[in-house]
Amino acid sequence: MLIKCPFCGDRPSEEFTYRGDARPKRPKAVETEVSDEWFDYVYLRDNVKGRMHEHWHHSGGCRAWLVLERDTASHEIFGVTTAPEYARKGKI
Repeated sequence: MLIKCPFCGDRPSEEFTYRGDARPKRPKAVETEVSDEWFDYVYLRDNVKGRMHEHWHHSGGCRAWLVLERDTASHEIFGVTTAPEYARKGKI
């Protein structure tokens, strides 16, 4: 699978580290009343079959964090953006 890094161009997926679903929002506080939110954030993830947004780290290259829109069944990549740009668009 080739991933189009915005900084390095087309690179093999072996240069990247997969982090997971980019949609969950990190809880802001650490108080006891939000412990259920933290549990959900850390441990509960959907196992999506189909299109989803995923975090990938270009660990073997420029070290940028990226968000890929990818089909988990076919591995087709529909788009790549930097994680900060994805966050600015309000998606995380």
